[in-house]
Amino acid sequence: MAFPEPPVPVIDAIVAEYPGYRPLMLDLFRPDAAGPFPLVIWVHGGAWRFGTNKYDGPQLAPAGIGDRIVAGGYALARVTYRLSGEATFPAPLDDVKAAVRWLRRHATELGLDERRFAIWGESAGGHLATLVALTGDDPAEAVRAGIIWYGPSDLLTMAAQNHPEGLQDHDAPESPESRLVGGPVQDLAKESAAASPVNYVSPDAPPLLIVHGDQDRVVPCGQSRELYGRLTAVGAPAELRLVPGADHCFVGADLAPLVQEGLDFLNRSLPVI
Repeated sequence: MAFPEPPVPVIDAIVAEYPGYRPLMLDLFRPDAAGPFPLVIWVHGGAWRFGTNKYDGPQLAPAGIGDRIVAGGYALARVTYRLSGEATFPAPLDDVKAAVRWLRRHATELGLDERRFAIWGESAGGHLATLVALTGDDPAEAVRAGIIWYGPSDLLTMAAQNHPEGLQDHDAPESPESRLVGGPVQDLAKESAAASPVNYVSPDAPPLLIVHGDQDRVVPCGQSRELYGRLTAVGAPAELRLVPGADHCFVGADLAPLVQEGLDFLNRSLPVI
């Protein structure tokens, strides 16, 4: 398969096709330099119900996150996955893993350093990114570091951890979490547990930077505290950063230093081999 040389992007590359569903695609952006490049796999949010890999939402767009990642010397793959109106869990996780496998399979042609793959996700994408990081037993799907921005980590405790001014009942039949698993979260406890990253922590987890606004009214910040606590309890490398006064998508905080903190984390966490 022939791909354009950097810095020309690879747009709408088909990474997987399932009968009856739209093709799953990714866009790849690379620095204007000589590779191979370390890679950041970006997983968008949107409550598993909406969102696109083509652009960031209005809260994140002003930060120019993708441009800053590429300017930092990383290739950037913006991936897609089936939304909950199309398929329930584990479909979206399968889709992100399919993208990781495709990127590894074509790493040489794309100028990527397959030893230095990282994943970065926000909100629902943070949830999927955590699962990719924690369930990478297959080397073809593994990543070496992850950045998790305000992602759900335990579907069964979200309602109990809700902000006093929380914007939704996470246990309600029509909540994003219930739509993800195919029914009310508490009624489908087995399925909800299977979709919860906290149940996959191990000492072998890659380094994770977990960042959450302490006033998040959509995904309770207790979710990140819980994930961090589970990881550190087994000796896994994890860092927790709570952003004072920030709501979901870090509304109320300056995004620029948070993006830089993410890049700094990757620079020290991805091995130079």
